Amino acid sequence: GQPHAEAAALALCAERGLMHRAAIAVVTLEPCNHTGRTPPCTVALLASPVRTVWIGAADPNPHVAGGGAARLASAGCAVHFLHDLGADAARQARDCTALIAPFAKVSCRGEAWITVKQALDATGGMRPPPGARVFTSAAALTHAHVLRRATDAIVTGTGTVLADEPGLDVRHVPDHLARAPRAVWVCTRGDAVPAAWAERMHAQGRDVVLCNDISSLPARLAQSGVLWAMVEGGPRLLASLRKHDAWDDWLTIAVQPDGSESVRAETRVPGVSPLSLFPFDHGGA
Repeated sequence: GQPHAEAAALALCAERGLMHRAAIAVVTLEPCNHTGRTPPCTVALLASPVRTVWIGAADPNPHVAGGGAARLASAGCAVHFLHDLGADAARQARDCTALIAPFAKVSCRGEAWITVKQALDATGGMRPPPGARVFTSAAALTHAHVLRRATDAIVTGTGTVLADEPGLDVRHVPDHLARAPRAVWVCTRGDAVPAAWAERMHAQGRDVVLCNDISSLPARLAQSGVLWAMVEGGPRLLASLRKHDAWDDWLTIAVQPDGSESVRAETRVPGVSPLSLFPFDHGGA
């Protein structure tokens, strides 16, 4: 329900007395031309001095695609798409598509984008050694929290909750200012979560939602307002996600026998993943 990027940028220009200098808008996603929870961004742009608009990616929603660009062009704006610029802009266009991938999935299929983060030790196991909570490097832990910060909800399993009572909050990196607490979804076969853990989540303003049907998870997440969810769970949950194809990309951080780490990102749709925007590099793959 907050103003879209174009409206927010124009409001900031006006607030700082810079509106007279606003001439070009550069946007990731095609400006909307319909009224949803906010007024159309095309109206805000046309009410400003902006008359040139650069667009990174067309709106993926088939019901509105092209409407914003056409409205701006018909009003006399010079409208450019990155994909019209040839090979020199191909990387930027791919980055824009990757950035809006969760939005595109929700818009077109009514399902949230689900990223699985999995850490493997040198034997291929997922359990930390006795007395430890993690076995990956500090850099890997920081990257995991950067990814957690980018998502709208955390998905875990009953086994992880019972074993660790995890916080699943953003640490190691600053969270976004004024960010609403992320909901925690617990995939379960009917097991109740510990009351003390649930109370701690609620005290932080976080909803705890139980899901007994993995196949319904993407749609239920989207219905709750989640665009992008991150899975942090154990082997049983991850195997179930694989079985039901309830995932979109899969980040694996693997510790090698020599102590180094490799990072591998798997995507269900080749070449389309917001993970491509993260600088995951731990000196491995």
